[in-house]
This record gives sequence, C-alpha cells and structure tokens, in this order.
Amino acid sequence: MKKPFIIGITGGSGSGKTSIIKLLREKFSEDELCLISQDNYYLDRTQQLQDANGVTNFDLPTCLNEKQFLQDIRTLMEGKSIEFTEYTFNNDLRESRVIKIDSAPIIVVEGLFVFYYEEMRKLMDLKVYVDASDIVKLKRRIQRDQVERNYPIDDVLYRYEYHVTPAYQNYILPFKRQADIIINNEYKFDNAVQMIEGFIRSKINE
Repeated sequence: MKKPFIIGITGGSGSGKTSIIKLLREKFSEDELCLISQDNYYLDRTQQLQDANGVTNFDLPTCLNEKQFLQDIRTLMEGKSIEFTEYTFNNDLRESRVIKIDSAPIIVVEGLFVFYYEEMRKLMDLKVYVDASDIVKLKRRIQRDQVERNYPIDDVLYRYEYHVTPAYQNYILPFKRQADIIINNEYKFDNAVQMIEGFIRSKINE
C-alpha cells in the first residue's frame, strides 16, 4: 500500500481552521480523504492544569493525550481504522458519540499544537497555517464557545486573555515559518481552499 499523504493544518484559536476543514471535507469522499482532529484527544478535566486563579487551562500542549493522538495517526497511515469517543468540552447540551475514522489516501491532521509536537510534525508532507487578526479570532472564539461549548462570556474573555493568547505566542506562532502554505483567513478563504483542493486531487490521481 502506498503511504498516505499527510496534511497538517494549524493556526490560532478562532483563525477559522474548522471552517476551512469542513469545506475540504465536503469536497472529497471518505474513500479519498479522512480527518483527525486534536479536539478529541483532550485529557480528562481532572488531569488538566489550573492557573493562579484556579481556572483550568485547556490551551497548553500538555492538555492533550499526545501519545494516543500520534498512535492513531500512525494507525491510519497503516491503512487501518480508528475509533474513539467524541470530546464534548463539558457541554451538557451535547451527547458524546462514538467516532470511527477509516484510513484514506489523504489524511488531514488538524489542531492548535500539531506543529508543536515534533514527532507529529515530521510525519507531515504538507503543512498549512491558517492566519487571522486578533480581533477576528476573538470574535469567532466568543461565538464558538458561547454557542457550541456553552461557556459564559466572562469565562471566554478571561481564557482568551490569560490562556489563549499566551499559548498562541509560545506554542503556535513560532511554527508559522515552517508552514508550506499560509492562508489569510481574515474574511474569506475560497481561493486558498480551491488551491488546496486542486493539490489534493493531483495527489489522489497519482
């Protein structure tokens, strides 16, 4: 079996990674492309670190089960399927579901810290960095955390200032220069997605 082509996609919280990935997902069948996201590899809340004010910090590389994430990527690379329980970010309004991912010729690995983890970064054949201004990222973060994760606005703003921003500066932005493609996602990303779609199709057809 030919080795799958691995695409890593990262960027700051609220940069719009999810929107871009969702659009890419819609353009390819599951036989052509599979997606694995770090969002389903958070450790249990009891294992997370707290800041000086006792607020749990979910914006650190240590918040994730890096070992399991990496193992599942390698399992997909071997042509096998993986299965896990969805992480719902403590949102009582959402019910966790079992997710099964089958391997495909193109594997997209997505998350805040996928470039930070050296072993994971070395597996990637193409690295994509999604960029946006701080004000746009904050607006998107507020919308996402209030609607999807049921967080109060004060909590969202506190985490953005004391957790999200330092994490971006320390663990995400330094790897921007290692990206093969940088997408400016300030307003729209249609042209960038079309370019990546064309590249992926050329790889599938090889």
